Amino acid sequence: RIRRLAIPPAWTDVWISPSPLGHIQATGRDARGRKQYRYHERWREVRDEAKYGRLGDFAKALPRVRARVDADLAQAGIPRERVLATAIRILEETFMRVGNVEYARENGSFGLTTLRTKHVDVEGSRIAFRFRGKSGKDHEVDVRDRRLARVIARLEHLPGQDLFKYRDDDGELRPIGSEDVNEYLREVSGEDLTAKDFRTWAGTVLAARALADAGPARSERVARKRVVQAIDIVSARLGNTRAICRKCYVHPAILEAYLTGHLPSALKRPDKAQRGHELSRHEAAVAALLGRAAKRVARRAA
Repeated sequence: RIRRLAIPPAWTDVWISPSPLGHIQATGRDARGRKQYRYHERWREVRDEAKYGRLGDFAKALPRVRARVDADLAQAGIPRERVLATAIRILEETFMRVGNVEYARENGSFGLTTLRTKHVDVEGSRIAFRFRGKSGKDHEVDVRDRRLARVIARLEHLPGQDLFKYRDDDGELRPIGSEDVNEYLREVSGEDLTAKDFRTWAGTVLAARALADAGPARSERVARKRVVQAIDIVSARLGNTRAICRKCYVHPAILEAYLTGHLPSALKRPDKAQRGHELSRHEAAVAALLGRAAKRVARRAA
């Protein structure tokens, strides 16, 4: 079992789970001192299956989330709901990771909720984020949105190094974390959603668009080559490897639909912005495809 974990020789402070069934099988620190993990293979499979299974629920809930976010962004001051709505809108616009306090503290790698004021610069309607993310990758992310920029500018000039914080009822500043974001998502959507679902949804829609743009393939070999090219487009946007994107961020139903010639025709037409908070034309086409795939899975399981 330990040999199969393939723990790198350079790791130090290695811990190995005494149980072969534990979802975390080993931890250690790499050559740069960053904490790393080895997970149980079946746990990864179950987690990914559950994530893809709820992506259809995410698509259905997205209009409700967008409507609530807009309402909370319109609040005055910097109450908790307005700061959380700002975080959600930035997640949707940028596909950024939500962040983890332990990663920030132990590895010096940041995500949205762990960003510090030094990581952001606001100029007019432009918000520029510059930070080191997971696996030590440097990120440069720009957002142009006057309403978001006004909120971020206020947060940037508040006391303390944490960027995302709010004033409680007693006027005290409180930071927000990934659990706050996930709790807000569950509350406003009525579903068991998490911030990571935004990245999975983004990767799935990006892959669908890329494959639709590629058009029908004249052979299986060409089709599989175009799938790889589409995954590479997702990889460039999300900042993950090709293998991780294919396994974790692109719903298998999209790839199956392309390989069998069943991508929705709506994806081949120009995208149409959503009315109000509704799904765009391409988003709606992807949601419908996922719904049909879920029904097929349910019929096979019956």
